[in-house]
Amino acid sequence: MKVTNIIQLLEELASTSLQESYDNCGLLTGNDQWVCTGILCTLDVTEEIVQEAKQKGCNLIVAHHPVIFGGLKKITGRNYVERTIIAAIKNDIAIYAIHTSLDNIIEGVNGRIADTIGLVNRTVLQPKNNLLQKLYTFVPINHIDKVRQALFDAGAGNIGHYSECSFAVAGDGTFKASKNAQPFVGAIDQRHIEPEIKIEVIFPTYLQQNIVNALKIAHPYEEVAYDIVALENTYAAIGSGLIGEMSEPIEEEKFLQLLKEKFQLKVIRHTALRGKPIKRVALCGGAGSFLTGKAIAAKADIYISADYKYHEFFDAENNIIIADIGHWESEQYTIDILTEVLQSNFPTFAVLKTSISTNPVFYFC
Repeated sequence: MKVTNIIQLLEELASTSLQESYDNCGLLTGNDQWVCTGILCTLDVTEEIVQEAKQKGCNLIVAHHPVIFGGLKKITGRNYVERTIIAAIKNDIAIYAIHTSLDNIIEGVNGRIADTIGLVNRTVLQPKNNLLQKLYTFVPINHIDKVRQALFDAGAGNIGHYSECSFAVAGDGTFKASKNAQPFVGAIDQRHIEPEIKIEVIFPTYLQQNIVNALKIAHPYEEVAYDIVALENTYAAIGSGLIGEMSEPIEEEKFLQLLKEKFQLKVIRHTALRGKPIKRVALCGGAGSFLTGKAIAAKADIYISADYKYHEFFDAENNIIIADIGHWESEQYTIDILTEVLQSNFPTFAVLKTSISTNPVFYFC
């Protein structure tokens, strides 16, 4: 098992192309060709986490937050970031970060928060644009099923809650093979007319190479004709935040108590209660104040996130309850997501959870 095998799985879960422009997902230290001795999953990477990985025989740390976030001009050990990088390099430990790429898939960080409080009817709060493309290709009639299935298997044809979506229409394709060609049908230097089916499928941009490779392998023609067009459609399954519903309305105080119990909270900072039952719930793990307006527009009764500044609480304007449950607290179950995905795909391999809490915030109660 090499580090690259683990990275491939993680990027099938949440491609680095889904990360925000300010982020730094991917392999931060180490070499992807190293033989992996074990994986340690964590929310943050600190010197203590690197030492824990070393003690447990793990030479790969998979973290949510990238320890290298801004540019590093010097690595002299003057702060925890530099000391952590030095420790990782000295001990030949690779660090992989899966931050906003995991935030931006509906089954990721926000999906786990929704699982924890029991939300149903979930959708992305702020879907992303310009992440979809459409493939048009032309296939001889007898090969339509093989080619279409290959495209589906490669990840094409997913729209919302539906998979294997495509459109096909019949027509006639023409071509003339040169003397250097090896045509599947038709004769050299003669125009050939072949009944064909035009297939259309949608796919996410980051899967383009996989889709094209699958098309060329499954298609019988020597030269495969296809077009790829960028779409401006929103990608409903990818984006920031999540909104869903409680199966039954719940009183505000009981809902806040539910949050305290499920996320083991000592405190919740929140705006004034509105005296209305909570049914629609918007949320965003980590710092999510930028989505307050989206949560209000979606008619959520409460918005759960973290890292709100004092003046940002005023943005509720009694249209919604803002509940700040803390950054680490909102993302703590990310470790479970990573561990479960890795263990289910590598059941005989050492995949461990950190035993160290990296939360830098403490409460005096």
